[in-house]
Amino acid sequence: MTLPLIFSPEVAEAKRTGAPIVALESTIITHGMPYPQNLETARLVEQQVRDAGAVPATIALMDGQIHAGLTPEALEKLAQSNGAHKVSRADIAVCLAKGWTGATTVAATMICANLAGIDVFATGGIGGVHRGAEETFDISADLMELAQTSVTVVAAGAKAILDLPKTLETLETQGVPVLCYQSDDFPAFWSRSSGLPAPLRVDTASEIGQAHLLRGQLGLPGGQLVGNPIPETAEIPTETINPIIQAALSEAEAAGVSAKEVTPFLLGRIFELTDGKSLDANIALVLNNARLAAEIATSITALREKADQS
Repeated sequence: MTLPLIFSPEVAEAKRTGAPIVALESTIITHGMPYPQNLETARLVEQQVRDAGAVPATIALMDGQIHAGLTPEALEKLAQSNGAHKVSRADIAVCLAKGWTGATTVAATMICANLAGIDVFATGGIGGVHRGAEETFDISADLMELAQTSVTVVAAGAKAILDLPKTLETLETQGVPVLCYQSDDFPAFWSRSSGLPAPLRVDTASEIGQAHLLRGQLGLPGGQLVGNPIPETAEIPTETINPIIQAALSEAEAAGVSAKEVTPFLLGRIFELTDGKSLDANIALVLNNARLAAEIATSITALREKADQS
């Protein structure tokens, strides 16, 4: 049985020539915002990768295939799809077997990127340990995926709705390096700082690329999390966003929202309570992450070429 993996023409050409590639998730398209804003944002993120010198590979499950890279027609089809499944490690195989349309979370995108031979993945923010997890045990599969799948993930930290100290503790326990880019603080998605110190600081894309390759040479499993702070002009300061997050959390608890529905509910309420500013910030940070991911992918490609020539 052959692996159900296909490349878009653009990504196939990049694979043939050895050009740098950046994986992109698809849940932001199907579950992050309405059509046509989702399509416009997806196109902007892909173009940001191209402008920074790499090739975008938006990952999605369609018609029983893992698509590494979407044609313009496939991207539009996904953006207009209704009822796409939000897919993680646990349900990726069933989604493919049933031929469902699946939008990949961080964990699923990492799996697919690794299968496709793509080293770097840009997202908005990773999932993590939910507040109250000591009672609910609600912990995102993203953290375990980072511990076992060799992909460097560029994010604006973990989503600020989470328990960030417990998220960092879990990543440390799992041996996942958390590299904060040009910052001594761990970023908090909409805000540049969570108030938590950076576990590791890096200042160049080349350092991140070297660390990625050295982990492979050392035989260390898992990937890297790169915490890339949101641009200053787009951030929502913690003193502004934290009371809004607390209000949304209280509403979710009162409504009995749980499991996979928690994050979409909270993000939706925060969007309403910030008059849309949270979504504007989200788009800005994803674009910023796409640019850095392209630089890292380009660095990894250059380092490999240099090693091959020596």
